Amino acid sequence: MLSDRRTRHCDHCPRPVRIQSTLLVPRDWFRVDLTQERWRRQLKIFVDKESAKGSASSEVTRTIWTTLRNTAESGLAHGALEFFLKTEVCDSVTLPASLLISLRLIPPELTPQPAELAQRLTVRSGHDTDVGVLELPAGTVVQTRTETTMDFHVHMPGNVGYLHLSFSVPLSGTNSPLGDLCEAIAHSLRWV
Repeated sequence: MLSDRRTRHCDHCPRPVRIQSTLLVPRDWFRVDLTQERWRRQLKIFVDKESAKGSASSEVTRTIWTTLRNTAESGLAHGALEFFLKTEVCDSVTLPASLLISLRLIPPELTPQPAELAQRLTVRSGHDTDVGVLELPAGTVVQTRTETTMDFHVHMPGNVGYLHLSFSVPLSGTNSPLGDLCEAIAHSLRWV
């Protein structure tokens, strides 16, 4: 397991706040650091390496590259820091499972409490999404779950926002051993 540490500063907070966390992610998950300019190259290395292993057509490889790039770009627009990828094979179809980690720093007076955030997400989510509030070792978490996605909105110490762990498990789904692993990764989060 890889121990990953992040430190971020809240520019909106009345006093300086240092946020540092540790998250355990298996070593066989490919890490793309979205805070570095070279993230596209890192992502391309992953796609090329995985396409060289299998018999995916160039069209499928391009589609995977485009989907992952768009996911990373969209995540960056919403505070994404890291993108972890794990190749999953099911019935000769190869698609990566992913973890996108984002940081939403919000002034303490504007940060919704977990129950309020859960209500907002329930209103925005479709009928096929389960929304709940639970306690993890890192604190109170709002979890949303569908057949293929699992999101953990972790309320940060100091009420300065949420750390968002967004898992996508497109082939085996969230009710699978890989889904269980994603849940274990979320449970490993600790504030340092």
